[in-house]
Amino acid sequence: MVTLGVTGHMDLTEESVPLVKAALRELLQPYGGELVGVSCIAAGSDSLFAEAVVEAGGRLVVVLPSQDYRQAKVKPDHAKLFDRLHAAAEEVLVMPYETANRAAYEVANAALLERADRLVAVWNGSPPSAKGGGTADVVAAARAAGLPVDVVWPDGAERRA
Repeated sequence: MVTLGVTGHMDLTEESVPLVKAALRELLQPYGGELVGVSCIAAGSDSLFAEAVVEAGGRLVVVLPSQDYRQAKVKPDHAKLFDRLHAAAEEVLVMPYETANRAAYEVANAALLERADRLVAVWNGSPPSAKGGGTADVVAAARAAGLPVDVVWPDGAERRA
């Protein structure tokens, strides 16, 4: 059994979604049902990865940054998928924060990396932003911890402007 964590961009273009889905399916295919996927199931890459894990017959572990995450941060267009993935999870970890904030996200990412054998990064390779806590920061933390990182960024994938 292998445990894969995920980090990735939330702001994929509509045209990029099928490209990323196909790349994730291909990446997960060799694992079959011998797979645990750990995801915060945010919109975009996190949820695409979680869907691919469930489709592959793997076990899904959800890490929520805060107690209010669903109410405060899940937008209406993502709510149905978020709820479906939450219900499909074999385990849900809620970080000890009442409110979703930068500290809660950092702790959630640390918990995800702690559980993972590898990190899947749906990432265009851009450097960290000044505010921190983004995909590049999680990749850097994984690499610093010695975790192998599989970067998924298929040809044609783009972020919304």
